[in-house]
Amino acid sequence: MSKFDVSENGFFGRYGGAYIPEILHKCVEELQKQYRQIIDSQDFQEEFNQLLRDYVGRPSPLYLSQSLSRTHNCRVYLKREDLNHTGAHKINNAIGQILVARRMGKKRIVAETGAGQHGVATATVCALMGMPCVVYMGETDVMRQRPNVEKMRLLGAEVVPVKSGNKTLKDACNEAIRDWCCHPDDTFYLIGSTMGPHPYPDMVARLQSVISAEIKQQLLEKEGRESPDYLVACIGGGSNAAGTVFHFLDDDKVRILYAEAGGKGVGTGMTAATLNAGTEGVLHGFRSLVMQDEDGQILEPYSISAGLDYPGVGPLHAHLVKIGRAEALAVKDNEALAAAFELNRTDGILPALESAHALAALHRVTFRPKDVVVVTLSGRGDKDMDTYLKYAPQGNCPSDYASLLKAIKAQTEK
Repeated sequence: MSKFDVSENGFFGRYGGAYIPEILHKCVEELQKQYRQIIDSQDFQEEFNQLLRDYVGRPSPLYLSQSLSRTHNCRVYLKREDLNHTGAHKINNAIGQILVARRMGKKRIVAETGAGQHGVATATVCALMGMPCVVYMGETDVMRQRPNVEKMRLLGAEVVPVKSGNKTLKDACNEAIRDWCCHPDDTFYLIGSTMGPHPYPDMVARLQSVISAEIKQQLLEKEGRESPDYLVACIGGGSNAAGTVFHFLDDDKVRILYAEAGGKGVGTGMTAATLNAGTEGVLHGFRSLVMQDEDGQILEPYSISAGLDYPGVGPLHAHLVKIGRAEALAVKDNEALAAAFELNRTDGILPALESAHALAALHRVTFRPKDVVVVTLSGRGDKDMDTYLKYAPQGNCPSDYASLLKAIKAQTEK
């Protein structure tokens, strides 16, 4: 038991719960009653772990970056979730949830996606399990994440472009929930992050906790201790962040840093930095910190990263930040781009734009030489090539972060 465990009613402190239309009460209550029994069962764990090992390719490596370690004067490890099958951490949760859905007798899967990685992961596991799949994706994201859209279609998923609102992740969630309301008996909503009504935030965190379980074991092998001094993860809804911190929450010596999408700047109105700029409200079935106006109307978030422009954040993370257990840093677009180009040029690794926010956060902290820092590299950057090519510095630009930041700053602040 942990003091950070979800309550019986689905709350982490003040945040969480299940605020749902009446038509969904039956299927949500059914899931609430069954999810822990299912995922804690021996047969589930055996099948889940076998698929993580033989299909996903886990454990993902914990890589010591010599270049980042020199730059930050400490020991910087990258948890390489980008090397998973489908290219991100999302596959961990997708496999776990579809196994839950199958054990509950569900026949059809719906999902939402922003950057497309959760959509690809969902389409992948639906192909594996022979289940029909509908993925809702904002039209804006469909255009800027075209490779992932085509991957989903090749896998047999129906990709539905959402034309309402800002045409991004929030709007995709709205449509997925509407679909679920229309098909509550046979459909399972495979949520991609630690958001939604209870028990989704807790269930997703537990399925992603394989990340922190591996970090403990790998650090013991590499450093002779299980716990780092710092954990760093990007955060939108918060699934990779939850997986990164899950098994370290009760260890107060481990500092937790969340890197959220600062966009053009927290005070500009062009941001998705919910933990810094949000206020308490209800969104997509749960209470958390939300980007909203004085009347409670949801504000459209903005980020250069399709996976982070969500106007809310998982209730566990809101709770951790509010009580001071975690710190949230708002990372601007140009900082994330510079950090991505830095890692690409010094380590030969092109991270997802989401992950680049976590890398940029390292430049906000002064570390001690003895510090061990683990950054979760949540995904790879193939899907963001169009954006990277648009902003890539021209000529013989140096590979250090400061020079890269200077080279691209004028472009991103237009």
